[in-house]
Amino acid sequence: MKSTRWPIWLVAAAIAIVGFFWGIYRFADPEQLEIDSSVRQTVAGEFASLSDGYTHYQLDGPVNGRVVVLAAGFSVPYYIWDPTFESLAGAGFRVLRYDYYGRGYSDRPHISYNDDLYIRQLDQLLHVLHIAEPVDLVGISFGASVITNFADKYPERVRSLVYFDPSIRRPHGTTLLADFPSVWSYLTVLFDERYWATSQLDDFFHPERFPDWPTRYREQLRYRGFRLARLSEFVSNAEVDQGDQLKRVGEHPRPVLVIWGKEDQTVAFEESEWFMTTLPHASLLAVESAAHLPQWEQPEVVHPQLIRFLRE
Repeated sequence: MKSTRWPIWLVAAAIAIVGFFWGIYRFADPEQLEIDSSVRQTVAGEFASLSDGYTHYQLDGPVNGRVVVLAAGFSVPYYIWDPTFESLAGAGFRVLRYDYYGRGYSDRPHISYNDDLYIRQLDQLLHVLHIAEPVDLVGISFGASVITNFADKYPERVRSLVYFDPSIRRPHGTTLLADFPSVWSYLTVLFDERYWATSQLDDFFHPERFPDWPTRYREQLRYRGFRLARLSEFVSNAEVDQGDQLKRVGEHPRPVLVIWGKEDQTVAFEESEWFMTTLPHASLLAVESAAHLPQWEQPEVVHPQLIRFLRE
């Protein structure tokens, strides 16, 4: 029986083509570094070793101050809270902010990025920091999903809730390449990821006032695991609907404040009507001339109202 052998030139050509496209991918891929001990020693903030990896956090304000926890948005690290963190700490609160797994300088474990992960992370972080008393939870955008989940699971541990331009989980479709993460990752690097940083400017009503925002965002893109963590987030929660959970949280008598930029195009201000109906105990602060990040665009309006709410 005659054996079938590929011509040497065909094998060489195939190797060259694969090498060419792999080279393009490696050149374009921003994820060239690992978050390791050397990185953790050079960045601001602290690190807590939890069951799923290291969590990057910052805790400031008087040691005996009332504890306020700031939960970030979908992909922007804890610097999203810079002005709020400083305002609250200066007002005498003990303020904690942190990076979710897969974001910022926190680890990017290869696990499912579902709600259980985020609740476990916050629960363990509070435990490690010896914060046992009820806390005030403040969440922006995706952070609204996190604090709602936490308040539903641990109602006795939450003194009050503050929602900034909240985004609650609802069922959504996933990418057609969800079952082929390597293919998705390749195509994302070449055609999509390069726009992730600049697209963050869409969260502002006046983006020209924040020219360094994309540069700050790009820093986390340098570390391996960010891209696949985003994919896992989409896939793991495609069927999750927090509507009933939000209703249960809304039935609790704790104080609730909702702060929403009236020019928000990321989570439209019109959704506030439904949101407030679901949370009958909540009060609404509608912020003029602000989009998805009112704490940055109108801090002189937002922070005095936030501090007054927390003190009351």
